[in-house]
Amino acid sequence: MTGDTKEVTAGALVLAALALVLIYLQGGQELASKATKGEYVVKAAFNRVDGLGEGAEVRLGGIKIGAVSTQTLDAGFRAQIDLLIDSDVKLPVDTSAAIHTDGLFGDKYVVLEPGGEEEYLKNGGRITFTQDAVIVSELLELIISQGKASRQKTNKGAN
Repeated sequence: MTGDTKEVTAGALVLAALALVLIYLQGGQELASKATKGEYVVKAAFNRVDGLGEGAEVRLGGIKIGAVSTQTLDAGFRAQIDLLIDSDVKLPVDTSAAIHTDGLFGDKYVVLEPGGEEEYLKNGGRITFTQDAVIVSELLELIISQGKASRQKTNKGAN
């Protein structure tokens, strides 16, 4: 092997070892956080959850505090969502839930807004105040139709 080949090989091995150490450390942090944190289930019902998938984040104040665990339909065809919430986060019984989108076409996630009650949701508790997902395409259609209507009024007024 020439000197250049040895240097390239040594550099590649060092980078590979560094990558393995970082992967190991990251995996260890996740395992440690899961081992120290328990979770409890909170249920919520929505009319529409378009694009919200299992594993989607649950956020409070912009911080991830849980994840969507299951989605089912009830007898009234409403989407029933189970949320796994970190046990160190206590949610008042009047907490509300809304489905938001990360950016214009990003992933969907659940946002929780705590209420003011002093009693907290327990494992299996239900969030009764919910806001459905906003469908971006429907919102864009509404904006376009309002723009067209405004333009027609302007054109009629100019004639």
